[in-house]
Amino acid sequence: MDLAFDFGLEWPATRPIARCVSDSPPSFEQIVDAHYQGLFRFAVSMCHSEATAQDLVQQTFLQWARKGHMLRDCSKVKTWLYTTIYREWLSIARKEKKHEKVEFEPDLHGSAQSEGEEETPNVDSDTLQKALGQLDPAYRAPLVLFYLKELSYREIAESLDIPIGTVMSRLSRAKDHLRRILRKLEESHPHPTI
Repeated sequence: MDLAFDFGLEWPATRPIARCVSDSPPSFEQIVDAHYQGLFRFAVSMCHSEATAQDLVQQTFLQWARKGHMLRDCSKVKTWLYTTIYREWLSIARKEKKHEKVEFEPDLHGSAQSEGEEETPNVDSDTLQKALGQLDPAYRAPLVLFYLKELSYREIAESLDIPIGTVMSRLSRAKDHLRRILRKLEESHPHPTI
């Protein structure tokens, strides 16, 4: 028995509840077109294998196809995708036991920056890629996301599921470690002077 009809009341017109903050969520094809290259480059920087990177990107978009409709804020698509691909990579790395998560402890490992350090040497992109490859994944991920993917501290924290303070400290340490690696590479292969 419907009380609205018994008392002459009219129910307000129902509107579907929007899943996203914006009115027009992007289509699957638009999301793939907008984020495929960035996700692929990020995956390659993490796993150093194009085949594995392609698998990670494919798995990420498969997860989007399955669960992306549950995302309420369409402005978070990029963060969701990077979080997913990072988690997929961690899953693979843990299975292969290649990745050991170690937190930096200043008391045990010394200061993050030694006195009298010089500025970062000028290097080409190949040397930079080699140096990034030598950087610990816990430091490489925030560095790549911040400088190459241009994510904010908050987006990186959400993607890697770590606090913002940890993102900032890892970025600082990553830059210090990267400088040292670049110096070592430069010393082992000095550029000829013109």
